[in-house]
Amino acid sequence: MKIMTALFGPTDAVERAQLLKEAGASGVFTFEGPFDVFTPLVLASSVSGLDVMSNVAIAFPRNPIQLAHQANDLQLLSEGRFILGLGTQVRAQIEKRYGAEFDRPVARMKEMVGALRAIFATWNDGERLDFRGEFYRHTLMTPTFVPGPNPFGPPPIYLGALGPRLTAATAEVADGLLVMPFGSKRLLHETTLPAVRNGLAAAGRSEKDFEVIPEVIVSVGTGRDDDHASTRMLLAFYGSTPAYRPVLDAHGWGDLQPELNAMSKQGRWKEMAGLIDDEILHTIAACGTPAEVASHIRDRVDGVSDRICLYQPSPIEVGALAEIVDALKGSS
Repeated sequence: MKIMTALFGPTDAVERAQLLKEAGASGVFTFEGPFDVFTPLVLASSVSGLDVMSNVAIAFPRNPIQLAHQANDLQLLSEGRFILGLGTQVRAQIEKRYGAEFDRPVARMKEMVGALRAIFATWNDGERLDFRGEFYRHTLMTPTFVPGPNPFGPPPIYLGALGPRLTAATAEVADGLLVMPFGSKRLLHETTLPAVRNGLAAAGRSEKDFEVIPEVIVSVGTGRDDDHASTRMLLAFYGSTPAYRPVLDAHGWGDLQPELNAMSKQGRWKEMAGLIDDEILHTIAACGTPAEVASHIRDRVDGVSDRICLYQPSPIEVGALAEIVDALKGSS
């Protein structure tokens, strides 16, 4: 099993990536947080043999040309080991934090992928750039701005998705799906995978041409109440967002979402974490000893993928990662 884990800020990216590789990680990923999503990957790409992935870069505030250049550069630097992972985020974040447009996110994301493919085709195959969509328009590419064919080919494009419409659209147009970390085994098998199959069928694509990468929130600890405090806080944050209510609904916990949302608006973050009981914690996150974490992951993703992403509230201890990797490989 290929195991990718989170890489946080840029200041120690190279050293941290090297340590994670030595612990058994096959790759590292970044996400949109307090630091730029691409800078740590640029640095980590110098670690030979390590896959690098944005998981995810928020698409709508960025222009396809900008994304294409960043992705092409990372594909070069990593010698073909880069995956461009894109996500929509939610309306409030896109409109109020980024100051960008969010309307019709599924159609907008599908068109973003089409624009990127058109740009990559121009650079790699010499095709004339003539992309005319509803949201993006690219009809000029003078030689000055053409990087030329990438010796490793254009980078694959994966999309993060939760709802069935975007999940199905991802299976129609992208190379892979990044399953959102706020999830569960039930949601993965009863909602996500059927939507993937519907999208592939609609596009006439085969499952072998598409990768599903489950992401699992990991919290290593001995079981003391304070071991998983940051994880409970993370789950409360996710659970407060209306877009993530389907995860809670799948288990009959949907009424918790508006309660968490109201508390978040009052800044009652610590109290919110107290609403994440042990059943919710252990259903959504892989918690416990490294062996227990590995057992949860194996049960959740068996038969779905041979690659997973470990998502954690704070950097995982390298020794714990090594134990999780060993346990997962030992149970293969």
